[in-house]
Amino acid sequence: MQPKVRDHRAITFSKGNTMKICGIEIKGSEAIIAVASFDGQALGHVALATKKIALEDDDEAANVKAFAAQVSAFVQEHAITRIAIKKRSKKGEFAGGPTTFKIEGVFQLLEGVEVTLLSPQTINAQNKKHDFALPATLNKYQHEAFKAACSALMKK
Repeated sequence: MQPKVRDHRAITFSKGNTMKICGIEIKGSEAIIAVASFDGQALGHVALATKKIALEDDDEAANVKAFAAQVSAFVQEHAITRIAIKKRSKKGEFAGGPTTFKIEGVFQLLEGVEVTLLSPQTINAQNKKHDFALPATLNKYQHEAFKAACSALMKK
């Protein structure tokens, strides 16, 4: 099964009637992770031990492969089928660095995972419309990843 790549970024997985999505914000050499769930009524945070996965020295192929293996193991361990990634600009003053696009590519190549890219504008519009509550179980640095996951859940 080929993952679907869209113009939004979130990871989702189903358990019963509850939808789950793994939201990701890529900053520097790290993929910041937050999983959101939606039971048809309320959004929630799924607290996991893994909060971020780092790519060390991306010039070394072995490090990129190790990062890809970590990401794959995380996705399999948590039965993730959908990922929402907060999009970064490709050019201009706030453009993402080359490492961020390598990280994005690793997620997009995952087998059996639907990867969606969400623009910051889409995330902000969804947040304004649905007023996502940021649970105390989230670290502050996970807020944008959580909002990406919530945005993807609410767009479905």
